[in-house]
Amino acid sequence: MNSTRSKYLLDVNALIALGDPDHKNHQVTEKWFLSSGKQDWGVCPITDSGFVRITTNPSYPGTCTFSQATAVLVDFAAHPGYRYWPIADPWIELAAPFLGRIFGHQQVTDSYLLGLAVKNNGVLVTFDKGIRFLAGVEYSLNLLVLD
Repeated sequence: MNSTRSKYLLDVNALIALGDPDHKNHQVTEKWFLSSGKQDWGVCPITDSGFVRITTNPSYPGTCTFSQATAVLVDFAAHPGYRYWPIADPWIELAAPFLGRIFGHQQVTDSYLLGLAVKNNGVLVTFDKGIRFLAGVEYSLNLLVLD
């Protein structure tokens, strides 16, 4: 990734890790966020709804109520570096650069989010190492995989 300031779109897994202090990746996400991400970061309709969907699921270890989950999103939105990334483009347009590398149904959303980051000259932040294959060399600067 280049040294210029980036706009970061958080994948659902990174958003959950940031918002849940008990999440196994919370410390890694928070360290990245405080050092690099807090200046210009955000969510989109897919990631904020995914946050609510997963954190309110009874099988999630720290299950929230809908009220608690939405309160976390409201807190995020109040952060000075926060931005909301609307999606007006169809999946086929945003995923077009990656169509030749999609090999399964689990990459449909990944390709959409990565395409949104590319379109907005931003960086998708995730824990999903498989997205590296989608990005390839051409779009590697639009992806940050946290470890």
